Amino acid sequence: MKFQSKNSFTGFVFILSVFTLLTHINASAQLPTRHVLPVELAKEMAEKTQAHCLDMGYNVSVHVVDSAGDTLVAFRGEGSGVHTYVLSYRKAYTAMTFNRPSAVFRERIDNGDMGPQLQLMLPDMAGQQGGLPIKVGDEVIGGIGAAGGGSGSDSICVQAAIDAVADQLH
Repeated sequence: MKFQSKNSFTGFVFILSVFTLLTHINASAQLPTRHVLPVELAKEMAEKTQAHCLDMGYNVSVHVVDSAGDTLVAFRGEGSGVHTYVLSYRKAYTAMTFNRPSAVFRERIDNGDMGPQLQLMLPDMAGQQGGLPIKVGDEVIGGIGAAGGGSGSDSICVQAAIDAVADQLH
């Protein structure tokens, strides 16, 4: 009788061990790995955006948001309009949320697509040029937006900043 109890206990321990191992492996496989945009890199990107636009003769406001849409860095350019501060956030947020340049919304509306009009009714959206997603590969880790330059310069400045730190986005 003792022999059977010992075999039953050993079998139970073995099954419990296998179950625990399989549960652990399965749980680990479900957890995604995500990249995080460091504040120092966000600050560098904002500074490079402002510097590039200043070289072009524009004082702009810049926002960099993380993948949750929270502001990491925000600068208001000297002499830039008060509205540019809010607009740069909206451009960054829109680009991050939809994983595309904010200008795409205006282009789609101009082509008769009604969907973007509904999307732009969501809070904090903007359809003007000047917002780009920040990516590591295909993963969106944030967004950057500039406002105040006009004539397409906001996008040029933001792209220049992304290009300048591209080697750090891995």
